[in-house]
Amino acid sequence: MPRCLAIIPAYNEAASVGDVVRAITAAQPDVGIVVVDDGSSDATAAVAAEAGAAVLRLPFNLGIGGAVQTGYKYAWDNGYDVAIQIDADGQHPPVEMAKVLAPVLSGEADMVIGTRFRGVGDFKSSKARRVGIELFARLVSLIIRERVTDTTSGFRAVNRKGIALFESDYPQDYPEVETQALAHRHGLRLLEVPVEMEERQAGVSSIRAWGSVYYVVKVTLALLIGLFRAPRPLPEEGGH
Repeated sequence: MPRCLAIIPAYNEAASVGDVVRAITAAQPDVGIVVVDDGSSDATAAVAAEAGAAVLRLPFNLGIGGAVQTGYKYAWDNGYDVAIQIDADGQHPPVEMAKVLAPVLSGEADMVIGTRFRGVGDFKSSKARRVGIELFARLVSLIIRERVTDTTSGFRAVNRKGIALFESDYPQDYPEVETQALAHRHGLRLLEVPVEMEERQAGVSSIRAWGSVYYVVKVTLALLIGLFRAPRPLPEEGGH
């Protein structure tokens, strides 16, 4: 059986990360779990370790991109065949992991994104956020020449080829949208699967007010610049 790893980036998520780790263990007992504590000032690392996860503690806050890439480096260095990203705030129900993992494990796709917007569940988002999601979905669909609906979803799985790509090259600031275009440039087969998601259990979103304006401008520019960027060579087995 392929070795699978759940990567959980976490910043000040002590209120929810323990429940997420335990739920993953209950739903997928054969999946390894690593929590990347992104310089938290609360007990995130201790709570995650007590729940049974391996914990990587970053010395200061790198942001979501740096934390997730750290998880991919861990997956690559420890020989995992499949990695699945899950948020620490409880938005991604571990019982839905099987849906995201299945096309990767069967060889149907190299990268699978769990989408909130293909008719499953009753997930709601604000009007402003939904406009941004729709904008990015249209832009990425145009770039990769196939329809996508949820470019901001962090609930996603990749095979060994995807692990190799993301451990060596991962956008550092609001990376979810860019990674789909990046994966396409490297020839990864992408697939969306419908999943149910929940509202976050605790904490607050990192994107608010003026931050959302910066988010839209930055990601749009990054996508356009990426069209002219040559793909980096991927690392080979046995070394970087």
